Amino acid sequence: MPHYTTSYSTKSKKPSHRRKQNGKLGPTSRRVAHKPGAQYLRHTQGFGRHNRGVRNRHTEERRPYAIIIVACAALLFIASIIWYVNRGVDVTLNGSTVSVRIHSSIQQLIEDQDIQTSAGDLLAVDDSVLEKHAAEQYSVVLNGEQIDNADLANIELTGGEELEIGDGRDEYEEHDVTPTEIQPTLTIKGTGAIRYVETWGIPGRTEVWTGEVSGITFDRGVVQEVQNCVVRASSVSPTEGNYVALTFDEGPSSYTEDILKILAGTGSKATFFLQGDQVEKNQAAAQAIVESGNEVGSNSYANQDLSELSADDLRQQLTAGFDAISAATGSPCALLRPPYGLFDETCWSKAMDLVSAVVTWNLDSGDYLLNGADAVVENVMGSVRNGNIILLSDNEACGEQTLEALPRLIEQLQAEGYKLVTLSELIATDEELAESIDLAQISMPEDAVLPQPALQIDEEDEA
Repeated sequence: MPHYTTSYSTKSKKPSHRRKQNGKLGPTSRRVAHKPGAQYLRHTQGFGRHNRGVRNRHTEERRPYAIIIVACAALLFIASIIWYVNRGVDVTLNGSTVSVRIHSSIQQLIEDQDIQTSAGDLLAVDDSVLEKHAAEQYSVVLNGEQIDNADLANIELTGGEELEIGDGRDEYEEHDVTPTEIQPTLTIKGTGAIRYVETWGIPGRTEVWTGEVSGITFDRGVVQEVQNCVVRASSVSPTEGNYVALTFDEGPSSYTEDILKILAGTGSKATFFLQGDQVEKNQAAAQAIVESGNEVGSNSYANQDLSELSADDLRQQLTAGFDAISAATGSPCALLRPPYGLFDETCWSKAMDLVSAVVTWNLDSGDYLLNGADAVVENVMGSVRNGNIILLSDNEACGEQTLEALPRLIEQLQAEGYKLVTLSELIATDEELAESIDLAQISMPEDAVLPQPALQIDEEDEA
């Protein structure tokens, strides 16, 4: 144990308490006597009230400096915000780069750049001048879009904009407009088993104006060009590989599920064009087609020539057929194969907004002739080409013949290197066609209308 020296000698007189002259103790508490051999810490060693007082005094001396530092930082922060809010940005004005304060309006830019322009004239409806320099003061094009003078003070610039500012445009007097709509016409272009709308018909317009100031009535002619409708007919040309599409009409029948088993057993797919009234009798078969990974389209509601129907009857037949399939399968349908393959220009003009595409065939098996399974196989194998759409039947009359011919037909097609796919899959093999058509949906724009029906001319009228 270390030995510490006491604060007084043991030989000297033991120190006594300090007293005032009058012999009384001072106002402080009585000091405790030191014991011999004990170690004591003094306040000057870093503890106690004396040191606290020094530290507090130093803190008070530093406080003004801290306040100054905080104030400077705050001022710097505020200054940076003011700079950021009012910083300059570059815009392109009439081909040259100029700097403007961010969020300046176009009107402020015009004033800051001291742009001098001449106002346009006020015109009558026949283009004669009613009053010189009484129209727009400026012609302003922002990023390629013409801006109305009334909006110049409200559009802010944030940098990177391109502006063209010049003399104001001429304006017409207030006037009444009598419009006449120009209906689009329909043209079918090309050949092939697949037909779809390539260009939708958008109406044009002519206008007759009557000026409120001049009182002049003037025919302005065509103010909006008509966009005529084009239906494109095409065949499938696979980019790579050999593909054909088996298609079955007039189903579902009592043979449908057996056909599906044959397809599944051979790794083949097909497209079934279902007749609405037959779907209502056998919804389970229609649902089985979709669940098996095959494709469905409509064969209309009933087996009748659509080209002989009025517009209302045609639309009712198509809608009823699509609705029956959707109700049975739970999926929307817009793909059509018309009965007998008949869907002319008049049909298109009456109902093109209801179909995604009209698909017929380019290889007829002739099975509806009931010449036997051998004839069906020979008809197909004797004419088949890459990309063909093959017509078969799924009805009660052809059912047994179909079940006999189908396995042999599939076997021989596969032996020739053909892969049997749905129509959608067949179209996907043709890169150009795949970009143009989607069998699952209708793509009619909101501003499109049905075109005019094809003009029917009697032989007597021609004479």
